[in-house]
Amino acid sequence: MKVLIVGGGFAGINLAKSLAGKQGIEVVLVDTNNYNFFPPLIYQVASSFIEPSNISLPFRRMFQHKENIRFFNASLLHIVPEEHFIVTDKGKVTYDQLVLAMGTETNYFGMENVKQHALALKTINDALEIRNTILANLEKACRTSDVEALKRIMTIVVSGGGPTGVEIAGMMAEMGKYIMEKDYPELNGIQSRIILVDAGKTLLGPMSKKSQDEALKQLKHLGVEVKLDVAVKDFSNNVVHLANGEAIETPTLIWVSGVIAKEAKGLPEASIGHARRILVDAYNKVEGTENIYAIGDICLQMTDAAFPKGHPQVAQPAIQQGQLLAKNFEKMLQGQPLKAFKYKDKGSMAIISKFKAVVDLPKGFMKGALAWFTWLFIHIMPIAGFRNRVKLFFSWMWSFITNDPTIRLIISSKPPKEDDIMN
Repeated sequence: MKVLIVGGGFAGINLAKSLAGKQGIEVVLVDTNNYNFFPPLIYQVASSFIEPSNISLPFRRMFQHKENIRFFNASLLHIVPEEHFIVTDKGKVTYDQLVLAMGTETNYFGMENVKQHALALKTINDALEIRNTILANLEKACRTSDVEALKRIMTIVVSGGGPTGVEIAGMMAEMGKYIMEKDYPELNGIQSRIILVDAGKTLLGPMSKKSQDEALKQLKHLGVEVKLDVAVKDFSNNVVHLANGEAIETPTLIWVSGVIAKEAKGLPEASIGHARRILVDAYNKVEGTENIYAIGDICLQMTDAAFPKGHPQVAQPAIQQGQLLAKNFEKMLQGQPLKAFKYKDKGSMAIISKFKAVVDLPKGFMKGALAWFTWLFIHIMPIAGFRNRVKLFFSWMWSFITNDPTIRLIISSKPPKEDDIMN
């Protein structure tokens, strides 16, 4: 059986690793990037807290000594279900069983100006672009004598009050608190302005009220301006326009307001649901197909009684679906009945600042230092590669002890233009 996996995120990589060494199964993993990375921590790359290498590992390194797994570096263009192959930008790849695990991409809700000018935070490249932009803006601020221009440069708007938005806003506020005075003496006495905007009535919408209230309290304590129940409607000429008519002058809008499933051309139209998610049955098989499966954020599975509207688009459902599908492929070869997917909810969490986090567990709620250490432990364990875990742990410890991460480097093949920063 040849299993072709498109996408090497949480879902795809757990499926591939679970099939390693299995007799009678050949695995080919296709991904646009040549590396796996850990999305929950890319905001720390964006805020100059950790290096991309701390949360990334090349697929070929990961698959060393796994004889039945091969990697193919390419991007999916479309699927040809009738002939059991996919077309990529690097050629055709055949399959016996196809698994779609490409995840999601940033959703701009049709706002072209936002798409063109805002900074997304979905990939390693996005995170590096934010890092470069923020640091370049600070250098620009150091050379600026005009008070009004300085206010604009030092303003950052974050759109999206989910975990990523809360985490990046908190990290940016901490950077202003601990780093600016030491690194940018020219800006002493100048306050950065961090504004977090969300269309919902609360932060951390899917989490408990205790977590929502604690996140709001801690962000305000850090000096973050939180604007709820109002959406970003446009971003042009360095002005963020809100639905309530308010206009915020800034060169920097970080957009983490929503996602949409990546497109899988070639599937039956009837198998595509809300937000482009692929409709699947209890075994993750795509509706209207015979040998195509979808797992992780890209799929919409409504057969789980506890989650009739589908599972949350977070890491754990993707990991569990990948692991179960691997077992079901083995069962197929052995002629055994397949097992339906049931999600085991292990809780959710968000970090706000140093020693401040919120954790919702199935049997309780935690906040403060205990929640923060829980967050650290849970995020260290899934990082690919023992060496990466060690590097990340010591990087975190040094940064937290000194309040002075040392990787504030502007590294880009396309340095920000002066006009992009703001005159």
